[in-house]
Amino acid sequence: MSKFGVLFRTTAVRLSALYLVLFSLCAVFLVFYVTGMSERFLQQQTREAIAVEASQIEEIYERAGVNGLLRSLERRARQPGANLYVIAGPSGEILAGNVAGLEPGLLDDEGWTSEPFRYQRFTDENRADNHVALAQVLVLDNGLRILVGRDLQEPEKFRVLVRQALVVALGIMGLGALVIWFGIGRNALRRIDRMSEASTKIMGGDLSQRLPTSGSGDEFDRLSESLNAMLGRIEKLNEGLKQVSDNIAHDLKTPLTRLRNKAEAALASKEGGNQNGALEEIIGESDQLIRTFNALLMISRVEAGSAVAEMSEVDLSGIVGDCAELYEPVAEENALRLEADIQPGVVISGNRELIGQALGNLIDNAIKYAEGTENPLLRVEMKKSGGNVVLTVADHGPGVPDTMRGEVVKRFVRLDESRSKPGTGLGLSLVEAVMEMHHGSLHLSATEPDGRGLAVRMVFPAGAT
Repeated sequence: MSKFGVLFRTTAVRLSALYLVLFSLCAVFLVFYVTGMSERFLQQQTREAIAVEASQIEEIYERAGVNGLLRSLERRARQPGANLYVIAGPSGEILAGNVAGLEPGLLDDEGWTSEPFRYQRFTDENRADNHVALAQVLVLDNGLRILVGRDLQEPEKFRVLVRQALVVALGIMGLGALVIWFGIGRNALRRIDRMSEASTKIMGGDLSQRLPTSGSGDEFDRLSESLNAMLGRIEKLNEGLKQVSDNIAHDLKTPLTRLRNKAEAALASKEGGNQNGALEEIIGESDQLIRTFNALLMISRVEAGSAVAEMSEVDLSGIVGDCAELYEPVAEENALRLEADIQPGVVISGNRELIGQALGNLIDNAIKYAEGTENPLLRVEMKKSGGNVVLTVADHGPGVPDTMRGEVVKRFVRLDESRSKPGTGLGLSLVEAVMEMHHGSLHLSATEPDGRGLAVRMVFPAGAT
């Protein structure tokens, strides 16, 4: 298909064509309306001028009689101008005036002529030349007929001039609209071509591609920004899926191997006590695998916006208080002290179960990694800050290096490479997924003021409160 064929199939060009047609119809209507109004206005002015002239002639006749009327009309007829004066006998023959000839029967009826009429002047070289005028016929007592009129040449010229000016102006505007129409259509087509090229690369598997934007903020830019956000989300999910696949193969192979070896050892053992111990270990390993898969399933549900993550108004202060109270005995068992500083009465739109599970993961991690440190203090703090709600869990354990803070939120990533501590490496991944669902953010930093340990901040946006 040709470029012009594609061009005329675009919505922008079709809308522009529709606007151009509507504009043309309005322009034609405007030309006829304005010229018609101008013509009626000029004719009305002409009629008023003729009426004034006829009234003056009647006054002269009443005051000075026929002789005075003839002298006045002769004097007026010699004056230059557009006025017409004719004195005719009772039978309609022209006796005097500044008109050489009239249409037959024009002087038969008294009053206004029914429509503009044609006449000839004494100065016309060609007898075929004629002019158009509007007049009023007066019939005197003695039978004489007086025609008082006005030539319409100047009003007609004015009307034609107005129409020509409107046609030229609207023609220029129409041409400009046509040029703009093609310009808009071609620009839209170029932008659509660029979007199509990027889409082709994306469909080819290059999810790093993004639809182009012009920075104008128009509907194309808004569409591109929405699709780019969607592509970013898809790219992130694909990366997560690839990472999960690799980590499942790596992290679940070891416990599955241990399960097999323990089951094989239990079968080979003839002592019942050893078999029972092996079965207990197998159950423990199985529970850990189930917890891992449950965590993966929960993260997937949260990222997919499942119905399990329905939002409602929840008391965040109550959730944090309940979690701190629940984990306080656990912290004491590990020789740690849990302090809570919670601002009361904070209500947000969220999911109580997921927020509680995310906070529980953070406190559980803090207890696990802060055990045996010099400073046994764990702190849970929640307060409003700058219109947001900031929930912080801080410990004084070994912390996370700056270079690893972006990695530990990924699935199955653990700083304990030897896997000596219990866990699945999914806790912070779940927390990050929960914060994304709540349109919030997750921040990791060193614990103030000594810079040791890890402080994890869950920031809920102001719009959620």
